[in-house]
Order: sequence, then C-alpha cells, then structure tokens
Amino acid sequence: MDFLTFDALVIGSGAAGFNAANTIKKLGKKSVAVITEGVNCGTSRNTGSDKQTYYKLGLGGDSPDSVRKMAQNLFAGGCTDGDTALCEAALSVKCFMHLCELGVEFPCNRYGEYIGYKTDHDPYARATSAGPLTSHYMTNALEAEAKRLEVPVFDGLLAVEILKHNGEVCGLICLEKATGKFRVFRCTDIILATGGPAGIYAHSVYPEGHTGSTGLAIKAGASLQNMTEWQYGLASVNPRWNVSGTYMQCLPRFVSVDEDGKEHEFLAEFFDDIYGALSLVFLKGYQWPFDSKKVLEGSSVIDLLVYRETAIKSRRVYLDFTKNPFGLEKIDFEKLSQEAFLYLNNAFACFGTPIERLTKMNAPAVELYRSKGVDISKERLEIALCAQHSNGGVAVDLWWQSDVKGLFAAGECAGTHGITRPGGSALNAGQVGSYRAAQYISAQNKELLSEKEFESVFEAALKEQNVFYSNAKAEIAKAQSRMSNTCAAIRNRQAIQTALEETLGTIGRFETAECTSEERWNTFKLRDILLTQAAVLTCANDMNISRGSAIYTDENGAWRNGLDEIFRFSSNELAADRIQQIKYADGKFSTLWRSVRPIPDDGDFFENVWRSYRENKNIF
Repeated sequence: MDFLTFDALVIGSGAAGFNAANTIKKLGKKSVAVITEGVNCGTSRNTGSDKQTYYKLGLGGDSPDSVRKMAQNLFAGGCTDGDTALCEAALSVKCFMHLCELGVEFPCNRYGEYIGYKTDHDPYARATSAGPLTSHYMTNALEAEAKRLEVPVFDGLLAVEILKHNGEVCGLICLEKATGKFRVFRCTDIILATGGPAGIYAHSVYPEGHTGSTGLAIKAGASLQNMTEWQYGLASVNPRWNVSGTYMQCLPRFVSVDEDGKEHEFLAEFFDDIYGALSLVFLKGYQWPFDSKKVLEGSSVIDLLVYRETAIKSRRVYLDFTKNPFGLEKIDFEKLSQEAFLYLNNAFACFGTPIERLTKMNAPAVELYRSKGVDISKERLEIALCAQHSNGGVAVDLWWQSDVKGLFAAGECAGTHGITRPGGSALNAGQVGSYRAAQYISAQNKELLSEKEFESVFEAALKEQNVFYSNAKAEIAKAQSRMSNTCAAIRNRQAIQTALEETLGTIGRFETAECTSEERWNTFKLRDILLTQAAVLTCANDMNISRGSAIYTDENGAWRNGLDEIFRFSSNELAADRIQQIKYADGKFSTLWRSVRPIPDDGDFFENVWRSYRENKNIF
C-alpha cells in the first residue's frame, strides 16, 4: 500500500488552514501538509461584504479596553465557552499584527493607530477592515507565506474518512478528483479548517462550490455544539454577496415582481411611516444578520418582509439603487432617526439617489459588483434571505481540540461563537484557533502508528468507502432546497420532523457499487451534506424555540398580516449558559445539554506565570 506520512495534516486552504500549517512549519518541530479540494476555492478567498470586518482588541483612540473586556463581550453572545473567548481576546493583537506584517493593509492614521469602528454587538469600536475583500487579502498573504515556507499543498483531494486507532487520529483517506483513486496519509494530528457547512442550504451567500466538510468530523465521532445557531442575512443571488453596511445605509428601494411582472414596493404596503421604514433600512446596515429579537422592534422586520415576498408570495425581490424609495424625488433626511441622519450627514451623503449616496460613501462597493458583471448604477440587484455563517460546529477545548484526540477544528467549522457574536469576530477566531491548535500540536511528542498497524486500520476503513448514490448531484439540490424551506431563519417543528425523517431515509439508501470518479465525488459530497443536515435538524427539533437567527412559527406554520401574530415566541427563552451538543455513534444521533465553561479567573501573579512559562509548565 502506498501512503504519505506527515506529523500533521491541515484540511482546508483558507485563512485558518494556511495559518495553521504555517505556524506548525515555523515552530520547526513537526512536518505538515495542506489537503484541499481546490486551493483557489473556499469562503475566505471568495466572499466578503461592503467592508468586511476584522474584530480585535482596540488599538486606537481613547476608549478603555482590555483582554478581559473583549472576552466578556464575546462570552455575552450566549452559549459561548469562556476559555475560548479569553483566548480569542488575548491573542487577537498577536494574530492581527501578524497579518499586518504579512502585508494585509489594514488602515492606520498618521500616528500608527489602528482606528476602529463599531460593528454589531460591539460596544468598543474594535472593528477594522481592509475593504470588501479582507479575508481574500488575508488568504493571499498567508498562502504566500506558505509558499515561502515550502509547505506542501495537495490540491484536488476530497477528505472522506478520518482514520482512528484506539480512539485517536492516525491518518486520512482522500479521494483524488482527477483520477477517482484514493490517496492515503498517515499522521498523528489533523486540523479541520474547511469552513462552515455551506452545502446544506440552497439559499446561501457562500461562494458556489463551497460545501464544507463538517460531516467528516461527525463521521469521526466528534461532538458538535450550537448547530442550530446560524447567521442569515440579505444577500444578492447572482453574484452571491452580502448586501450589508452601506448597501443598506444608502437607503435603496426594495421592489418585488410577481408572476405577471407587476412591481410592488412592498415596504410601503406594510409601513405607515415611510421615514420610520427608511430608518429601519438604514439600521439594517448595522444590524445586518437576521435577529429574532429585532423583529417587532428593529431592522429584522425588513428580512421577514423580504422572506414573505419570496417564500410565501413566490415573488422575486430586488434592490433598486437608481431611484429613491416610495416615489420620493427628494428625501427629507432630517425626518430620519437621529442615528441615520447624523451618519449620513457626517458622510456628506444627504443628497441624491441611492447610487449617488453609495458612491459617495463607499465607491469600492459599487465597483465590486461591476467587477462581477453587475452595474448597480443601471440595473436592479436580486436579493433573498440567505444562510451566511454558521455559529456552531465542532466542540473544541481551549486548544481547539475536539473530543477525538488528535482532531482539531479551526475557523468557521469550530463551534466557538454561540448565539450572537460581534461582527468580524469570525476572522479573528479563525486566526487564533488555528494558531492555538498548531501551537499545541508542535509541543506534543506523539508517535506515528507503525506501518503494519496503520495498514490494518486503512484496510478496514476502505471497505466503507465503496459507496454510491444514483444521481447524487440531483439529490444534493433536493436536500438543499428541503433544508432552506424547513430549517433556515423560519422554522416549524412539524416540518423539521418530516425533513429529518426524509434526510435519515436518504442516508439509508446509499449502495455499495462501482461508479465513475465524478459519481464517487458527488456521492461523498452528498453523504457529508446529509450527515450535517441530519445533525442540524436533530438539534432544531430538540430546540423548538425562537432565538438568535431563527424563529419558529406556530403549529400550523401560518402567516398572518400582522407580524406580531406570525410567530410563537417562548416566554422562557432557553438560558444562554447552556450549550446543546450532538454526537453521532453507531448510526444514531444523540443530544445533550451542558453548562458553558466560564471565563477563567486564575488570579495570575506575574512571577508565577513567568516561572511556569520558562519551565514550560501549566501551558499545555
């Protein structure tokens, strides 16, 4: 049997994946390689927003900030573990400055301060941005460093099975897209850095082709947590892109078109106060993710009205930047909320049409769509309420290791965020988590499984890889639509139960058969998507409560004219200090609830920490 040997493997070639591999390589004690389906694919490299946010400790201005304050703000999002929150806060400056040193151009003033701005759930203006393509710039810089460090990258490989011996990671089986053959790796540690499970939804802002590999961890027996917690937001359909920030703050016109081609400016049909409606549209730029707490008193009513037009009335919805909303020739900006007026006034944008205001405030946001073949100065932009980010994922400890020894998760596939999080904290979490995992792996003295024992493990696992599902590609599309219709921002328990039964039934229909390399690839993709969907549906069925970015309808799933009558909210919202976990074993899912781990308070005394650090004690 031919196989390749490395101490550690990193699955994924985004910002978190390259940072993990680079860190292991620089620490110089271990061999490492990157495994990727496509080195130019993935969310880090191919997505963004009007100004994609990176969240870190305050490094400018006079606002008082500290590591503990930032940790508390991350922890306050609910269902978040305090130790990982503290790590993300403590290492945010180190990881941020590393990116700066690699050439990512985060803006600073003439004195060198990295001046920040406030993002959602952020009281300290810690956010910064390198522009709409911040994560793209990060990935490019980290990939360039990987090339300089001569980190091996195996492109065109789909990881399909994590190999274990006595419950610990010992290797990985991959499928080579070009040949349809299996490639086998022997190792002691694996860092999963494959992003969120983007493939489970049809209505998605994730880039085309990015599906994630969360099912890989599920199949390996790793516990997952917070799988019901997602971010959904308004996004353009083609190209897939978030319409947050200034796309909303320029006050565009919302238009739906019915089957007869008739236009409806549907916000005017719902709101009596048009300036109140415009103020909520503006606020949507700040409060971009859909939030169940901001439905009746907040900007998330805009999301629901868009959803009602598309999902219930079967209409297509567009943003029109060429005309002012509600037939207004001129907007009286002083009639907006004070927050909206002051912002637009300070930006010198109290004039003209939406496209003129957008160009004044953020010209790159206009050019971004033009570069993708859409000129929003002349044509309307189709939008929908889409899945944007998973806040749950693999349950990890303070070193980002799962409960499967040797299996780590970093970036969006790690479940460190909880219910809500400050905007931009995901980019920081990916850098911190990948650094922590790499640091831990490099400090351990683990031995590779002998070739004889490894061959035995591989041969046993190989028997399970000869799977086939007829017309898997069509089944993927069917499963994605089912998920978007039953378990996205709007949920109904009866529909979820039906979807879960159908999903589990499909999992049970995989066959053992020979097939083409393309059929095999699609089969493994389908298996991963279905396993992840089943985990999310099981958790959602167990949850059955409106919170975060999800709202449950009443028993009948009925929509009514008044939004205050649409949904059934729980008067006793589940405590944010309890985390829902799920585990897959022997072909079955089981859930449990645990208390969050609090923010550590060790009362550290410098001399004691210094001594432990010198002696490398109490670190790992």
